[in-house]
This record gives sequence, C-alpha cells and structure tokens, in this order.
Amino acid sequence: MKDLSKAGAAHEIFDELQKEKVSVDILINNAGFGGYGAFVETDWQNEAQMIGVNVIAMTEMTKLFAKGMAERKSGKIMNVSSTAAFQPGPLMAIYYATKAYTLSFSEAIANEFADAGVTVTALCPGPTATSFARTARVENSILFKYAKVASAEEVARYGYRAMMRGRTVAIYGLMNKVMAFSVRLAPRKLLAAIVRRLNKTAW
Repeated sequence: MKDLSKAGAAHEIFDELQKEKVSVDILINNAGFGGYGAFVETDWQNEAQMIGVNVIAMTEMTKLFAKGMAERKSGKIMNVSSTAAFQPGPLMAIYYATKAYTLSFSEAIANEFADAGVTVTALCPGPTATSFARTARVENSILFKYAKVASAEEVARYGYRAMMRGRTVAIYGLMNKVMAFSVRLAPRKLLAAIVRRLNKTAW
C-alpha cells in the first residue's frame, strides 16, 4: 500500500511492477479526496495533499503506465473525475478545480491516443455512497442531503462498462447528464452561486 500524497509514491508502484515484470493493460486512477470550507479558512497542508493525490499522482500514474500501453498499442485508462468538473465550486474550490483538471487532462490525452490503441475514460459520478462525504465534511450539505446518492457498486459497474467501450467521458445518472450539459448554457457567475448554495450545510 502506498500513500499517493507522498512524492515518488506513483513511481515506487511503477518500479515494483516493473521489477516483477507485470504488464499493466488497465489502469484505474480512483484515489482522491475532498475538503470543505471557505478558501481563506481551510488548511493548506490538507489541500496540498489533495492536489498531490487528485492531480499529481493521477497524472504521474498515467504518464508512467501509458507509455507501455502505447508501445503495445493496447490499453485502457480510467480517471475518476466528478460532476464537480463542470462548474466552479465555492466552499470546495480546490476539490472542484482538481476534478476539472482530471476531466480536461483525460479528454486531451484520449485524443492523443486515438490512433495508438489506447483509450482514456473520465468517469464523472455525482454524489455517491462512499466515505468521501464524511472525509470532506459535506455529509450534511444540501447536495448530499437531498440529491439522489448512487451506490458505489452502481457507479463502478457503469464506469467499467464505459471504459471497456472506450468512451471518453462517462457521466453516471440521467440527472447528472442533464446538469453537465445544461451548465454550458448558464453564466459561470450564476453557476458558482448555485453550487455554493448546494454545498452549504442543510440545517
């Protein structure tokens, strides 16, 4: 087990697999966590670790394993993003930004690998029943209190099928799909205000 918030952890995983002559044909970057609070009040060390896991480790893992896949002209990568990727997220500003990065990065390299036999899928679930909400301290937010929370198994099955089909962006749930496409038409300032309301505590 490796702590992906630590520098070099991704390379340690890669080196150990190389030493064992393990060829990785499917890579799923699922590690990640969030944090809640006004930007000026939140803890930077926690946020630096969040960026380390959500962005740096995910990118490094992809970098290390994608080269071999491209050389073999075969492979599948799934990076777990979020519906948070589609709009700014006041009170969870850094988390939303890391997921926007994950989505943009995945779409870009999916295009680069289009002729290399390697597919890249960005899985974008909405609220899901995992330990995420408790860890991020958003279990009492309006979003988690009143939105339909999907089971982790449902999301995992959906993501796996999307990855195996080579889909670039996979948004779980009809309402999440509607939201992801509708935000393209709304002013960004309005979106930020709506998300801030949803991220507030429900009581």
